[in-house]
Amino acid sequence: MRFSLLDFLLLFLLCWVLASEGSDNISFYENYNVTWGFDHVFSLNQGRDIQLSLDISSGAGFASKLGYASGLFHLRMKLPDKDSAGVVTTFYLSSHGNNHDELDFEFLGNREGKPYTLQTNVFANGLGNREQRILLWFDPTADFHTYKILWNEHQIVFYVDNVPIRVFKNNKNIGVDYPSQPMHIEASLWDGDSWATDGGQTKINWTHAPFNAHFQGFGIAGCPVQNSSDIQQCYSSKYWWNLEKYWKLDHRQQREYENVRKKYMNYDYCSDRPRYPTPPPECFN
Repeated sequence: MRFSLLDFLLLFLLCWVLASEGSDNISFYENYNVTWGFDHVFSLNQGRDIQLSLDISSGAGFASKLGYASGLFHLRMKLPDKDSAGVVTTFYLSSHGNNHDELDFEFLGNREGKPYTLQTNVFANGLGNREQRILLWFDPTADFHTYKILWNEHQIVFYVDNVPIRVFKNNKNIGVDYPSQPMHIEASLWDGDSWATDGGQTKINWTHAPFNAHFQGFGIAGCPVQNSSDIQQCYSSKYWWNLEKYWKLDHRQQREYENVRKKYMNYDYCSDRPRYPTPPPECFN
């Protein structure tokens, strides 16, 4: 049987969708566990929709059962609505132990009618302080949107609905640490009013509690590992996200990425001269 180029393209697109989005038919409990705030977690639609709730007594969080060392990780999320100032909703990857690695999506709530801020951060070997912030070009409380993190040996890319919003390249050759420890997938909803909105000046209005965040899409496209000695196998080309086409953005993605930076970014640590009179070395690459 012979396949045309169009057949291969269609097959590739199908694999991308299935692998990156997983299946919304997969129950939360297949791949994840609740880690804290157990009485503030609610399972809906037979575990296909998980609601985290925040009130003055507690928030909540969950994490993947396994750790991973490469992959394209995603969750579909619908954020707390109305007056959410001070409320922080997160989706992130994190290793355990000292000098940890971490890749963060942090959604910072705001007063009703004002936009959410999406903050991303990258920790490698315990060093973070690499915040970037954008204003989302849609209302993340009105419906579910997909947030992804591509992580391979060459680059880390944060996506919002398939649009790249941040790229962190592997710059070990110039002395910049790069995340390389097994990480779990985690999500949480918590009280961040000491810093999240207007630098902590705008506090949570608890009369609007409970604040609810919804999560879907619990399939995982990642290379699972038990310990650090297994990491090298996760760089193998048998995992599609390690193929050469995922070593850098393509032309379309690069245009989308530059557009987000131009129109929606309102903070980049690389441009913060009072904080970094000499920018970190990765900022020049």
